Amino acid sequence: MKDLNKKEVISILNKIMQYELAGVVRYTHYSLMVTGRDRLSLTAFFKEQATESLLHAQQAGELVTGLDGHPSLEISIIEESNKHGSIDLLRESAIHEKNAVSLYKELVSVVDSKSIYLEEYGREMIKAEEIHSIEIQKMLKDYSD
Repeated sequence: MKDLNKKEVISILNKIMQYELAGVVRYTHYSLMVTGRDRLSLTAFFKEQATESLLHAQQAGELVTGLDGHPSLEISIIEESNKHGSIDLLRESAIHEKNAVSLYKELVSVVDSKSIYLEEYGREMIKAEEIHSIEIQKMLKDYSD
Protein backbone atom coordinates (compact mmCIF):
# COMPACT_ATOMS: atom_id res chain seq x y z
CA MET A 1 0.00 0.00 0.00
CA LYS A 2 3.02 2.27 -0.06
CA ASP A 3 2.24 3.31 -3.66
CA LEU A 4 -1.35 4.07 -2.73
CA ASN A 5 -2.41 7.71 -3.04
CA LYS A 6 -4.34 7.78 0.24
CA LYS A 7 -5.65 11.30 -0.31
CA GLU A 8 -7.19 10.33 -3.65
CA VAL A 9 -8.60 7.07 -2.27
CA ILE A 10 -10.14 8.88 0.71
CA SER A 11 -11.68 11.42 -1.66
CA ILE A 12 -13.28 8.66 -3.75
CA LEU A 13 -14.47 6.79 -0.67
CA ASN A 14 -16.05 9.99 0.63
CA LYS A 15 -17.83 10.45 -2.73
CA ILE A 16 -19.08 6.87 -2.41
CA MET A 17 -20.23 7.52 1.13
CA GLN A 18 -22.06 10.70 0.08
CA TYR A 19 -23.70 8.92 -2.84
CA GLU A 20 -24.78 5.94 -0.76
CA LEU A 21 -26.23 8.26 1.91
CA ALA A 22 -28.16 10.03 -0.83
CA GLY A 23 -29.40 6.55 -1.79
CA VAL A 24 -30.81 6.12 1.72
CA VAL A 25 -32.85 9.30 1.29
CA ARG A 26 -33.79 8.50 -2.31
CA TYR A 27 -34.99 4.96 -1.62
CA THR A 28 -36.80 5.97 1.57
CA HIS A 29 -38.62 8.65 -0.42
CA TYR A 30 -39.49 6.12 -3.13
CA SER A 31 -40.84 3.66 -0.57
CA LEU A 32 -43.20 6.36 0.68
CA MET A 33 -44.31 7.54 -2.75
CA VAL A 34 -45.03 4.31 -4.59
CA THR A 35 -48.71 3.55 -5.20
CA GLY A 36 -50.77 1.09 -7.18
CA ARG A 37 -50.97 -2.65 -7.53
CA ASP A 38 -47.27 -3.21 -6.86
CA ARG A 39 -47.09 -0.95 -3.81
CA LEU A 40 -46.38 -3.68 -1.26
CA SER A 41 -43.60 -5.38 -3.19
CA LEU A 42 -41.99 -2.15 -4.39
CA THR A 43 -42.20 -0.54 -0.95
CA ALA A 44 -40.39 -3.55 0.52
CA PHE A 45 -37.82 -3.43 -2.28
CA PHE A 46 -37.12 0.28 -1.81
CA LYS A 47 -36.84 -0.06 1.98
CA GLU A 48 -34.37 -2.89 1.47
CA GLN A 49 -32.37 -0.71 -0.93
CA ALA A 50 -32.33 2.15 1.62
CA THR A 51 -31.03 -0.19 4.31
CA GLU A 52 -28.36 -1.55 2.01
CA SER A 53 -27.30 1.96 0.95
CA LEU A 54 -26.79 2.84 4.62
CA LEU A 55 -24.63 -0.25 5.09
CA HIS A 56 -22.59 0.66 1.99
CA ALA A 57 -22.10 4.21 3.29
CA GLN A 58 -20.95 2.87 6.65
CA GLN A 59 -18.50 0.49 4.97
CA ALA A 60 -17.00 3.32 2.92
CA GLY A 61 -16.76 5.48 6.05
CA GLU A 62 -14.94 2.72 7.92
CA LEU A 63 -12.41 2.55 5.10
CA VAL A 64 -11.97 6.33 5.20
CA THR A 65 -11.16 6.27 8.92
CA GLY A 66 -8.99 3.18 8.42
CA LEU A 67 -6.89 5.25 6.02
CA ASP A 68 -6.67 8.04 8.62
CA GLY A 69 -9.19 10.17 6.76
CA HIS A 70 -12.24 12.09 7.89
CA PRO A 71 -15.66 10.83 6.73
CA SER A 72 -17.78 13.43 5.01
CA LEU A 73 -20.91 14.81 6.65
CA GLU A 74 -22.41 15.66 3.27
CA ILE A 75 -24.63 13.73 0.92
CA SER A 76 -24.77 13.91 -2.85
CA ILE A 77 -27.35 16.14 -4.48
CA ILE A 78 -30.67 14.40 -5.02
CA GLU A 79 -32.73 15.71 -7.87
CA GLU A 80 -36.50 15.50 -7.46
CA SER A 81 -38.23 14.61 -10.69
CA ASN A 82 -41.70 14.73 -9.13
CA LYS A 83 -42.52 11.58 -11.11
CA HIS A 84 -43.75 8.94 -8.72
CA GLY A 85 -45.20 6.25 -10.94
CA SER A 86 -43.70 2.82 -10.40
CA ILE A 87 -41.94 2.82 -13.75
CA ASP A 88 -40.47 6.29 -13.08
CA LEU A 89 -39.15 5.23 -9.67
CA LEU A 90 -37.61 2.09 -11.14
CA ARG A 91 -36.01 4.01 -14.00
CA GLU A 92 -34.53 6.53 -11.58
CA SER A 93 -33.30 3.62 -9.47
CA ALA A 94 -31.58 2.11 -12.50
CA ILE A 95 -29.76 5.39 -13.11
CA HIS A 96 -28.77 5.61 -9.45
CA GLU A 97 -27.32 2.08 -9.52
CA LYS A 98 -25.42 2.79 -12.74
CA ASN A 99 -23.87 5.89 -11.19
CA ALA A 100 -22.90 3.91 -8.09
CA VAL A 101 -21.11 1.35 -10.27
CA SER A 102 -19.08 4.13 -11.89
CA LEU A 103 -17.91 5.40 -8.48
CA TYR A 104 -16.79 1.93 -7.42
CA LYS A 105 -15.04 1.44 -10.77
CA GLU A 106 -13.20 4.71 -10.18
CA LEU A 107 -12.02 3.34 -6.84
CA VAL A 108 -10.87 0.07 -8.38
CA SER A 109 -8.91 1.87 -11.08
CA VAL A 110 -7.08 3.99 -8.50
CA VAL A 111 -6.22 1.11 -6.13
CA ASP A 112 -5.51 -1.48 -8.85
CA SER A 113 -2.43 -3.53 -7.85
CA LYS A 114 -1.77 -1.19 -4.91
CA SER A 115 -4.20 -2.62 -2.36
CA ILE A 116 -5.77 -6.03 -2.81
CA TYR A 117 -8.17 -5.32 0.06
CA LEU A 118 -9.50 -2.08 -1.43
CA GLU A 119 -9.54 -3.57 -4.92
CA GLU A 120 -11.59 -6.57 -3.76
CA TYR A 121 -13.90 -4.30 -1.76
CA GLY A 122 -14.52 -2.21 -4.88
CA ARG A 123 -15.12 -5.27 -7.04
CA GLU A 124 -17.58 -6.75 -4.52
CA MET A 125 -19.48 -3.48 -4.45
CA ILE A 126 -19.57 -3.35 -8.25
CA LYS A 127 -20.95 -6.88 -8.21
CA ALA A 128 -23.66 -5.93 -5.70
CA GLU A 129 -24.67 -2.80 -7.63
CA GLU A 130 -24.74 -4.67 -10.95
CA ILE A 131 -26.99 -7.32 -9.40
CA HIS A 132 -29.33 -4.53 -8.29
CA SER A 133 -29.32 -3.17 -11.83
CA ILE A 134 -30.24 -6.56 -13.24
CA GLU A 135 -33.10 -6.91 -10.74
CA ILE A 136 -34.41 -3.45 -11.60
CA GLN A 137 -34.27 -4.25 -15.33
CA LYS A 138 -36.28 -7.41 -14.66
CA MET A 139 -38.88 -5.39 -12.72
CA LEU A 140 -39.10 -2.87 -15.55
CA LYS A 141 -40.06 -5.65 -17.97
CA ASP A 142 -43.47 -5.78 -16.30
CA TYR A 143 -44.08 -2.25 -17.53
CA SER A 144 -42.94 -2.70 -21.12
CA ASP A 145 -45.44 -2.62 -23.95
